[in-house]
Amino acid sequence: MALKLVIGNKNYSSWSMRPWLALRANNIEFEEVFIPLYTGAPGKQRILDVTRSGKVPVLIDGDITVWDSLAIIEYVAEKFPEKRLWPLEQAQRAHARSISAEMHSSFAGLRNECGMNLHRPIRAIELSAVGRADVDRIQEIWTECRERYGKSGPFLFGAFGAADAMFAPVVHRFRTYAIAVTPIVQRYMETMMALPAFQEWTNAGLAETLVIEKFETV
Repeated sequence: MALKLVIGNKNYSSWSMRPWLALRANNIEFEEVFIPLYTGAPGKQRILDVTRSGKVPVLIDGDITVWDSLAIIEYVAEKFPEKRLWPLEQAQRAHARSISAEMHSSFAGLRNECGMNLHRPIRAIELSAVGRADVDRIQEIWTECRERYGKSGPFLFGAFGAADAMFAPVVHRFRTYAIAVTPIVQRYMETMMALPAFQEWTNAGLAETLVIEKFETV
């Protein structure tokens, strides 16, 4: 039985992008189930029928339901160990899990000030001190990974993996809001944007026509 991944709008749903990219970039077959976000009670009920959390993404594997982006990626990594979503070496794996968890739990300033919106014209905004600190910390994370593991490939830990999937929406945020970055961070962003699965998600998001006004304020 094929996996099912329930996602929201590709234009806006950064949390949906993370496990979708982890699956697609690693050639793991799944059925995509799209539920438009913020369309009123019917849409909300469709999500509640899948998970009582009331949020996407959700992975369905037969009788197993997994919600939350990072939990889905962990589940997929266990189910398909040959795909090596996490680094093989223990210290690198611990590092990758730590920064992925930090991405999952932190950076509220950047999230709030630079919402994901692929349709938004590229232009800078004035970030708060909190938002700027988030940008600096993410650049620090990416730079450390590239300097330590860059010899084995162009992604954070060499080959594309779970950590790259967790940070993928930030690449869009940095690009969309014209955030100035260092050369090493720019090269990493270009690597991510050249990834076929990243481009597939982006093109599909740009093709969407549904506008969610609450995300069009910046």
